[in-house]
Amino acid sequence: MFRWIILFFSITVCLPVTAATNLTSLNEKGIDNWKPKIFSGESIYSIGEYKERLALKALSHNAASGLVLKQQIDLRATPYLNWSWLVEKTLPQLNERSKNGDDFVARVYVVIDGGFLVWNTKSLNYVWSSNQDKGLVWDNAFAGSSVKMMSVRGKKAQKGQWYQEKRNVYQDLIEVFGDKGSEKANRKAYQYIDIIAIMTDTDNSGKQAESYYGDIIFSAK
Repeated sequence: MFRWIILFFSITVCLPVTAATNLTSLNEKGIDNWKPKIFSGESIYSIGEYKERLALKALSHNAASGLVLKQQIDLRATPYLNWSWLVEKTLPQLNERSKNGDDFVARVYVVIDGGFLVWNTKSLNYVWSSNQDKGLVWDNAFAGSSVKMMSVRGKKAQKGQWYQEKRNVYQDLIEVFGDKGSEKANRKAYQYIDIIAIMTDTDNSGKQAESYYGDIIFSAK
C-alpha cells in the first residue's frame, strides 16, 4: 500500500511557500490543484456544505485513493499545519499497526522527498485512529521507520464533531525521526517538505469510512 510514497514525486510543479498559505482554498476551488492518486479502488472526494461549514467529503468502501499536492514548504518560515476534520464512520476492531489493518478514516500527511536517495525519503502521517489512543506514534506496517503514524485523534474522539488541529510539523519531524544534534543539522534534514496529501482509505480492511476535511493551511504562528 505504501508504494505511494515513491509514486507521488512527479505529480505537480514544485513551488515555494513563504507565508501563511491556504493550500486547499475550498471556497475558491483551490483543491483543484491537488491531484488524485488511486491505488486500490477509488475513494470519492467532493466539496459541499456539511454541519455549517464548507468541507471536502471523503467516502471510502474497500478503496484507497488520495489527493496530493507537490509543493515545497519551508518549515522554518511556516512550521504550523492547521486543519479541521470530522468523522462519521470509523473502522472498529481494526489493528492499524498491522498490514491487514493499515487503514485510516482520515489522514493528512507530509513527505520529505529523498530524490534518488530513496532511503532518505520520510513521511509523517497525522491520522484519525479508530482503535489507538490519542497521541501515539508508530512505524508504518508496510514502510517501517521511514513512515511514522501519529494519532492526532484516537478511539475516544467523538463521531460527527468537528475538531480543529494545529501541529508544529518541524518540531514533530525532529521528535519522531530524531534530533540530529544541532540546529544546523536539523535544518538540513527537516527544513523543507515536498508533498502534502489527504487520504481516507479502507482497502486493507474492506470496510467503509465517511470523513470530512476543512482547509489545509500552513502558518508562521
